[in-house]
Amino acid sequence: MKTLISKTAITIVLVGSMISCAEKEAKIEKTSEETVQTVFPHKLPTEKPSYPLSSAMERMYDYPALRAQDNELYSLFKYSELEGFDYNNHDGTISRRDPSRPILVNGKYYIWYTKRVTKTPPIGAKRAAEATAVIPSTDWDLCDLWYATSEDGFKWKEEGIAVSRPAKPELGWRSIATPDILVWEGKYYLYFQAFNEPSGLRGDWCPISMAYSDSPDGPWTHTDKPAIELGKKGEWDQDQTQDPHLIVRDGKIYLYYKAAFNKWPDVRNKYVVCHGLAIANSPFGPFEKHPLNPVLNSGHETTFFPFKEGIAALAIKDGNERETMQYAQDGVNFKIASSVSLTPTATGFYTPDAFTNTKYGRGVTWGMCHFINAGVFGVNQHSIIARVDCDLSLDCDEPSMKLTGVWHKPDVYFKQGLGGLRKKREEIQK
Repeated sequence: MKTLISKTAITIVLVGSMISCAEKEAKIEKTSEETVQTVFPHKLPTEKPSYPLSSAMERMYDYPALRAQDNELYSLFKYSELEGFDYNNHDGTISRRDPSRPILVNGKYYIWYTKRVTKTPPIGAKRAAEATAVIPSTDWDLCDLWYATSEDGFKWKEEGIAVSRPAKPELGWRSIATPDILVWEGKYYLYFQAFNEPSGLRGDWCPISMAYSDSPDGPWTHTDKPAIELGKKGEWDQDQTQDPHLIVRDGKIYLYYKAAFNKWPDVRNKYVVCHGLAIANSPFGPFEKHPLNPVLNSGHETTFFPFKEGIAALAIKDGNERETMQYAQDGVNFKIASSVSLTPTATGFYTPDAFTNTKYGRGVTWGMCHFINAGVFGVNQHSIIARVDCDLSLDCDEPSMKLTGVWHKPDVYFKQGLGGLRKKREEIQK
């Protein structure tokens, strides 16, 4: 019996020891695994890890791709001068700006844009009260809509005026500017800003209006009324609806527009710029504003285009989310898709599927933009239009457009020097 008990005890002890060792080994392995899992690995995980991450690394997995180089909504922007446009030796009396998106009709590209031809350069928004019938307040005052055609997108032929300012007191008699094009059921519609006073008098107070034609070459018929009504008193867009950008989506017309608010005429330095959306079943409206407006909290002359199942937007200049590409699968709730630099201003991208009611947008590779500082403010201020190329397309694979560094010569940066602030800084540092 003692022998039996001893053998049994020994067996129990041995088994217990084996279990204890196995548990220890398991704990060690588990602890080892946990230790590995709490340190971000050298090989980038394609899926967001389940262990805790910093806010920065959490956001990394919210973008369309983990690396900018692999992100279809990230690109560098390259610029080219256009051939075929005269600027009167850049004396400030001729200005071209706000180009529409190009469209291709019968083998030719068409663009529409704001053109100013005046005897003098603009005197500035702050002196708007001094503007006359021949002296413009701003670069977009006393303007008409012109158009040009091209076979390659680089060399252009200016065809002439598309839509002229109407006679006073019709809508837009002072200036019409910032056009964009809509192609709908084989006909053409130009939406644009229509001013009835010099810009800067109270601000850029104006609505979007519209003209239509059976041909891109015209003639155009101006509706002489707002396409989108201004907001009610106290609403964000009470003073203006600007920068129209149009897309056909879900069988309807999506019109994105801008308004600057929290300004004018009493407050001039606290402005905010946001973008709204209005939807219609017909180019003639009525356009119903989206209940979640504004739908974009940053940007200025923002451009929109179909991308995959949703809408992409390039936001520039204004707001906390300036210099970003954004994306909204529903066309309404935009999120940042990438951060970009050297962004084009007032861009109209060539977007073949903008008006085809596409269910899966292919993106863009080139378009038109403008530079507003071709002259010197107060001397010969004017704008020029240019071409911009990029890779924001599912059908393009251009690695040079996906680089994340652009290196300029020192003089480019020195031109952004302190100027008059230098003396102030010197006094502070004494």
